[in-house]
Amino acid sequence: MDTNNGELLAKEEVFQIVGCAIEVLKTLGHGLVEKPYENALAVEFGLRKVPFRQQPSFDVLYKGQKVGVFIPDLIAFDAVVVDTKVIDRITDHERGLMLNYLRITNLRVGVVLNFKRAKLEWNGSSYKLVSIGVHSWLQIAPQGHRSRD
Repeated sequence: MDTNNGELLAKEEVFQIVGCAIEVLKTLGHGLVEKPYENALAVEFGLRKVPFRQQPSFDVLYKGQKVGVFIPDLIAFDAVVVDTKVIDRITDHERGLMLNYLRITNLRVGVVLNFKRAKLEWNGSSYKLVSIGVHSWLQIAPQGHRSRD
């Protein structure tokens, strides 16, 4: 997909993920700890035939040397990092973490899902700045390129 024309990356996949998250929130309610939401999303992904991996492991490298491991909650469609949260609100801190997750996984799209309140809060990250209603999509230019936005 051309990221210079204002289109969202993995739009249909993200909408399917958010739809699953809304169903989880409707069924479990809000305000539990994060792990039940992650596990319920895995169940819902399976029921809806959304391909996913739960807690896959990615090496964190420094100058070619392994210095740690990153384990995201979920990877859906082999393309989207899914991070479940139960926090007051999604802030620049969570968006910054997601950008690091995308860099480590070599993926271009991530979604932070916040189950703190009765209404699902979600925020997606990928490689260009666009907006959907009140939810912003923080996107960065691929390494070596500068964004015009």
